[in-house]
Amino acid sequence: MKSIFKNIQGDKAIWAVVALLALFSFLPVYSASSNLAYLYGDGSTFKFLLKHLAHLLLGFAILYGVHRIPYHYFRGLSIIAMPVVFILLLITLSQGTTIGGASASRWIRIPFVGVSFQTSTLAAVVLMTYVARYLSKIKGKAVTFRETLLPLWLPVFIILGLILPANFSTTAIIFVMVITLVFIGGYPIKYLGFVLGAGFVGLILFIGFAKISNIDSLTIKVNTWENRLKNFSDNEDTEADYQIEKAKMAIASGGLTGLGPGKGVQKHFLPQSSSDFIYAIIVEEYGMIGALFLLLMYLLLLFRLVIVVHKSSSFFGKLLVVGIGLPIIFQALINMGVAVELFPVTGQTLPLISSGGTSIWMTCLALGMVLSVSAKREIKPKEKQEENPLDILSQTI
Repeated sequence: MKSIFKNIQGDKAIWAVVALLALFSFLPVYSASSNLAYLYGDGSTFKFLLKHLAHLLLGFAILYGVHRIPYHYFRGLSIIAMPVVFILLLITLSQGTTIGGASASRWIRIPFVGVSFQTSTLAAVVLMTYVARYLSKIKGKAVTFRETLLPLWLPVFIILGLILPANFSTTAIIFVMVITLVFIGGYPIKYLGFVLGAGFVGLILFIGFAKISNIDSLTIKVNTWENRLKNFSDNEDTEADYQIEKAKMAIASGGLTGLGPGKGVQKHFLPQSSSDFIYAIIVEEYGMIGALFLLLMYLLLLFRLVIVVHKSSSFFGKLLVVGIGLPIIFQALINMGVAVELFPVTGQTLPLISSGGTSIWMTCLALGMVLSVSAKREIKPKEKQEENPLDILSQTI
């Protein structure tokens, strides 16, 4: 154990924030899982707590292992991982399964292990790393839109197109993050209008195809998007409104200090109380104090990400931290915003707090890469002279 702590490097504040969020997550997950225990189990919430513990332990193993890798290797690994992500998304699109009553098939089950995995979260991390690699490659060069079409935008739109039929909110978040990253990375602003227009046209074409096709899954999904947007703007009594109303009731009853750990009531009525709407349960049981504590933790994480970007001497390192770190904060703010009805229902979890293995693992993967940058784990001169295959691949493709 001492050797592990001795080998922990990188931004200590990020380590502290991650550890605090993980420790804090046990209480609300244990409390909110009572609804899942009643619906899908034998009434015991202890096994859900053990499951959450197992997810966190594996997540921290990923975090520790990844932060020990020199971040320069991620350039080549992103190229290798892109075809893998394509295949996984195709498999998910063709034979994905639903988990916990989700309205779309977003998961694939890993054979022989019995573990379900949401492929779009892995695709987001890989894609943002790939975009950061490409932007660092063309830094200082005058490029045309045609030159960047195949190596940059084609992979982006292929991945977004594969995620879109099952998960619009994740697709939208990834698209916004890619646009943000290329803007920060110095990509010519005059070409971003073409990209935004292509994205809008692609979305319209997909909706039109779903409307006229006989594919029930696509039609149902598009109708779900429309209903969520409509419900967000009016007061019709629907399932989405039911979730929001219960979340607002939980928040309203929380007060300053909350009802106390495990004493929340609305967790018995919210369908996704341990994942999508766990923030409402936290406010109900821990009040405004708990709500502000979480918000401050994510803002502190954002502040430390800015510090890591500022201190990084590598342009790729700076873009990598922005590309994989900023979506974590963005997702957290969206989850909180949905609970207080600032945004329509999106199905986004609260990073490191909500139950669910994939969300925890991919968040830890991204933070491990950030910590690798903060630890300044770069390729040693001797290793550079040996011409690692990953470096050669990232420079030539």
